[in-house]
Amino acid sequence: MTKIDVQKSIKAKLCADIKACRNLGASSPNMSYQAIWVECRVGAMLPWNIVLRAVEEGVDVSTMDKGAYTQAIDNVELIAVADDVRDMLAKAIAAI
Repeated sequence: MTKIDVQKSIKAKLCADIKACRNLGASSPNMSYQAIWVECRVGAMLPWNIVLRAVEEGVDVSTMDKGAYTQAIDNVELIAVADDVRDMLAKAIAAI
């Protein structure tokens, strides 16, 4: 899993301040390969990230529903891959 400190990157590149925010790259090479194998256009939607951001109540954890890929790209084989990715991300979020 890759980690990007978005707050630090924005500060360094734009000299701007934002609330604490980190992106966790949760994309596995195997899942990316499977998705691209069945539909190469899905590559435009990779990687699969989890976003952690500071909110008043603590930390907000979010990700895009990978089922959206199957709506944006009409490919039946992509549904199974999207379901696997959804499960993988749910486990990763639960572990945070």
